[in-house]
Order: sequence, then structure tokens, then C-alpha cells
Amino acid sequence: MIRPPVSGGISFSEAADGDVRGEADSHRRLSLECQVSDEWATLRQMHGAVVHRVERAGCAGEGDALWTTRADVPVVVFTADCFGVILQAKNAVGVAHAGWRGVVAGVVTKLKQEMTNEGHLPLLAAIGAGIGPCCFEVGEEVAAAFPGNTAVTTWGTVSVNLRSAIDDQLDGIETWTAENCTLHDPGWFSHRRDETRSRLAAIGWI
Repeated sequence: MIRPPVSGGISFSEAADGDVRGEADSHRRLSLECQVSDEWATLRQMHGAVVHRVERAGCAGEGDALWTTRADVPVVVFTADCFGVILQAKNAVGVAHAGWRGVVAGVVTKLKQEMTNEGHLPLLAAIGAGIGPCCFEVGEEVAAAFPGNTAVTTWGTVSVNLRSAIDDQLDGIETWTAENCTLHDPGWFSHRRDETRSRLAAIGWI
């Protein structure tokens, strides 16, 4: 588990923590380590930009970002190459599931805007581990959707720097970033590498 030094209410799981989406014991153990309820608010993730405000634990429906002002409701998204992004305000916390489709749709921007519009300006952000530009090979159509954030893989093909594109959407918020690439760095689940069904968790709480 990674606990960024910027805040006490942010955590990102690692493969060593188990599949916290699919394994009840791993879910409970991570909750205990974070000292939060094991009843999480989650989503049916769709690779889009729908944002939900939640007041209780459980599945909030289809979407890719959720936030709360409830201190007893951890908000969680699951990833395995996509990025978990957590936004913290004084009395609110939000989390986004940011794959390339969600980033193109502006999921992080929309989460930030919705929290701000409700009087909860995000002050801190954290970006968890995800697939790096070293490994995120894409076709021309995807690359064209990321002007200014294209790169080159370690084997010389076109890639996208999703981490940088997410940072653009955070628009100057103080941000902690995990630099790990889930595809080639050890210790992470990667769907692109081995089509795993296991997932990492990005957990935010007040």
C-alpha cells in the first residue's frame, strides 16, 4: 500500500495487497490498514466522465468519478493500467477512474468542477500508478486526441503520457504522483500485460 505524504486520507493499493475488488479478505485487510470502514462507495466503471456525489456506501451506479462530504464513506475506484486520481478539499474528497477514454472525456476536470461548484475547492491531488508513456503504445487516432501529451515507447512507437494529460486537467492543484508504470514495473496489476481480472484500488476519505 502507498500512502502519499501529502495527506492522511489517500491510499493506493499494490498487487501485494491482493485483489481488493474481488477478494473480501484483501478488501477488509486494506480497510483496516487505512483505518476506514470496509463499506466503500464504488461505481460500475464505464471509461467515461459521469460524476456522482454520494452520501452512503455501496455502488452509486454507472460512472467514473465520485465524491462525498461524509467522513464515514470511503470513495474508491479500481484500476489495472488506468489511473486512480484522488482530490481532497477541506471537507470533501473525490476519486476518479482515468483511462484514456475518460481523460479525453474530461473526467478529472468534471470531478474538480463539480466539487468546486458545490463549495468544495480541491486543494490537493494524488495520481496513483498507471501505464506509463514508456509502454502505452497507441494508434494514430488515440494519439491525435492528446495534443501535447504524446511520447515514444521504449521500443520506439507512438505512445501517450496519460499522467501528464491528467496533470493538465488538475490545472495547478498541488499534486503528488506515483511514477510507477503498471505494465513493466513489478508489484502492480496490468490488464494490458496479462489480461488480469485483479484490480488495484484508489481510496479517498475525509
